[in-house]
Amino acid sequence: MAFGLSWPYLIVGCIFASLARASNISDVYPPLWKESPGQFSDYKIENGKYIINFWHYPERLGTYKILLNKTAKYFAKFSPENEQNILWGLPVHHGWQYQTGRLADPTESTDCGRKSGDHLCISVDSWWADLNYYLSAMPFLAAVDSGIMGIPSDKVTFLPPPKDQMNFCYNVSSCHSSFPEAMKKWNEFYQHVKSHSSTFDDLLEYLWAAHVSSLEIARKNFHNRLKYYSKQEADFERSWALFVDYLAPPLFPTTLIRTYEFQKELPKRMLMNEDRAPFIRDFSGFQNTVLFALSVLHKVHKYTGTLSFVLWKTLMKSTVARKLFLEILEFILHSFN
Repeated sequence: MAFGLSWPYLIVGCIFASLARASNISDVYPPLWKESPGQFSDYKIENGKYIINFWHYPERLGTYKILLNKTAKYFAKFSPENEQNILWGLPVHHGWQYQTGRLADPTESTDCGRKSGDHLCISVDSWWADLNYYLSAMPFLAAVDSGIMGIPSDKVTFLPPPKDQMNFCYNVSSCHSSFPEAMKKWNEFYQHVKSHSSTFDDLLEYLWAAHVSSLEIARKNFHNRLKYYSKQEADFERSWALFVDYLAPPLFPTTLIRTYEFQKELPKRMLMNEDRAPFIRDFSGFQNTVLFALSVLHKVHKYTGTLSFVLWKTLMKSTVARKLFLEILEFILHSFN
């Protein structure tokens, strides 16, 4: 069992080791961040409501940009320039999805998301895009509902996708009625964001609780999307979603630089059936190692009947264990440097 518990350390450690090698970061923001909407007035208005097309990459990205701007003052006490805002993990990861072609139509029946077609389109058939919807729409609308955004909760609505409309929510009221538990947790997070007494770890704890709640629902609702992908990509999707669960108990800090460096070692393109980590030629050594370790983690989790995850969560309840986790990461980082 100790073998099983060591895998989260190894995966994150390998990724963090790459941070030591990063000499210069010129632009850590998601693709098209500067060009995306940055305020509500940048969106279309109909009948006094802001209309946002969540199936258009810049418009979905813009909701993250507004969210980061509106919450910046609450994170100023942790660092200047909003770098320690733990909501950065959401748009930065979404940018990786766009950059690697994972928001495109996996059925190839349309040109949605294709470089040769409508490259800014987000496909409703994309597993990545659908899971991200739950991690963009809910955080955004809960922030509106909490009063952080400075507009009434009934003044914003999202356009539906071309199909499977019942799987999504489009405004504050419909999200509350369709996904009450997840919305409750996001609201709890924002209440603590607004509290002057909240510590950085407090906010991470509530953020991860909300994140896991949204992700749990999304994984169940969109499991059928996996059939559209190669076996290697589908296996990676399952392994990645599981690994995110393992990141929650140690309260991984999803700040701007940390998330940027973290995902540099994720696959830089869609995986094909012939890809076999750790022997993928156009991937770096770190990317191969991380991909292989994610696969092993998934197998260990599967064969132990989730016992390894239960033990992991129990272990990470200890402050000492979490500190040890960080110390091990630091040791691995210096070892690779």
